[in-house]
Amino acid sequence: MGKSLSSDQRERLLKEMAQQTFDVLVIGGGITGAGIALDAASRGLKTALIEMQDFAAGTSSRSTKLVHGGLRYLKQLEVKVVAEVGKERAIVYENGPHVTTPEWMLLPLYAGGTFGKWSTSLGLRFYDYLAGVKRHERRRMLTREEALAKEPLLKPEGLRGGGIYVEYRTDDARLTMEVLKKAVELGTYAVNYTQAMAFQYDKGQVCGVQTEDKITDQSFSVQAHTIINAAGPWVDDLRAMDHSRIGSKIYHTKGVHLVFDQSRFPLRQAIYFDTPDGRMVFAIPRAGKTYIGTTDTEYNGDMTKPRMTVQDRDYLLAAANGMFPSLALTMEDVESSWAGLRPLIHQEGKSPSEISRKDEVFHSLSGLISIAGGKLTGYRHMAENVVNAVVKRRIESGLDTAERPCKTKQLPISGGEFGGSKQWEAFVRDRAHQGRAFGLTLEEAERLTRRYGANVDVIFDLVPACQKELRRYNDMPPGLLAELSYAIQYEMAVTPADFFIRRTGAMLFDVESVRKWREPVIRYMAIQLNWSFEERERYSLELKQLLQEAVSAVSQDE
Repeated sequence: MGKSLSSDQRERLLKEMAQQTFDVLVIGGGITGAGIALDAASRGLKTALIEMQDFAAGTSSRSTKLVHGGLRYLKQLEVKVVAEVGKERAIVYENGPHVTTPEWMLLPLYAGGTFGKWSTSLGLRFYDYLAGVKRHERRRMLTREEALAKEPLLKPEGLRGGGIYVEYRTDDARLTMEVLKKAVELGTYAVNYTQAMAFQYDKGQVCGVQTEDKITDQSFSVQAHTIINAAGPWVDDLRAMDHSRIGSKIYHTKGVHLVFDQSRFPLRQAIYFDTPDGRMVFAIPRAGKTYIGTTDTEYNGDMTKPRMTVQDRDYLLAAANGMFPSLALTMEDVESSWAGLRPLIHQEGKSPSEISRKDEVFHSLSGLISIAGGKLTGYRHMAENVVNAVVKRRIESGLDTAERPCKTKQLPISGGEFGGSKQWEAFVRDRAHQGRAFGLTLEEAERLTRRYGANVDVIFDLVPACQKELRRYNDMPPGLLAELSYAIQYEMAVTPADFFIRRTGAMLFDVESVRKWREPVIRYMAIQLNWSFEERERYSLELKQLLQEAVSAVSQDE
């Protein structure tokens, strides 16, 4: 039957994976692992990927959701990082304009603030130069009046002007999903909820992984010539399992974001501003909401469930009220939130904010390759470097006779096959009108097109069947039921949280719809995936708990 990302094919895929030897097995289904799987598969390497939670459930669904060039690294004089990451932004955008959007960012300048007018102008100009920014997206300096016209909520006292430059907004979980789907399309086997329990060795060289399916508790062994540890915050756990945790260590810092409704935080313009303690914070309007983040604190708690603490929430509320004083935001205004971990390479004597975001590749004596650090923006370039090392090793050991060059610079990710960014808006208009023929409103069809890109055609095809079932599911909107059907059949959504958090982002940016459609979604998934009564209760409870955690803060990291 071949490769699939259908939820009901998980067990079949695992059984098939256990019966063959792969060229590359990737452990970790975040953006780094997905990027490596795509790069390897596109070079013709037989590839498999396992993820112990859901795809993108760790750091890759919990970022600031920006494919950004890292302006603040200029402050730390990390010129190489800015140049590399800046150039990657354009590639990531061009390969998937449906998940990445240019967003003008305003940097307000205040008397006595970190940034002066001349240094900012120079810095942004240098940034444009390093990042190879397109002419029409180059920075402009604004007067005080122009800055206030762009964002009237800004604190007027001490405002001297601003700099405006382009960043790229993304949906991090959907970006991960689309990269992974493209890898599967090119032959990769990928399964979620499958944990690496132990490594297997032949003459001291790692040659396989003992895995456990967290849904069925079954064990499988997967063999591969090269095993890549791209487990993000868990990289060191796997290095320890391989007895190769030497040299650099991973240091975890936590970042929290708060979400407000536009009725309470009517931000017009994305803002990047410094706080009294010298850290930089983003405030970004998105889909009728405004979100603000992030914190940057050391973290030693449960890595699968980082939570917002009272201190995190109060810090961000103070930052928001300091920059936008007319709002007087309180904790009651927080509609949703998320917390994520950054797996950084430990650097002695540096504060969380100062630690480099550079990536590092570790080669253990057993042959295990581990990658840590890095940024969402640099995922493709990191993957290229890792797979280059794999290809080099394969040539040295006689497995390959020739180089396999990287192909991902001009490779559209899944849903991005419509001719690049120049065609994007015309494509959206065309599909939005097509959606009406399936009984969708223009608005609903456009929303779906912007989320799924070229894959929206598959969703439209699912709508007629879904329309026949709406009555059974509390008259759920046909577009939503089609999205749910698509998530199960084509994106391996296994739990309601997979759907509401990582496939649609509704838990973050449309929490009311989660409350409204929670029960019908659970009922539909229970029927499609043959859940037992216990499973249905467990997933229902999990979703209830996540809804509560989105707005409640704990007293300290646990």
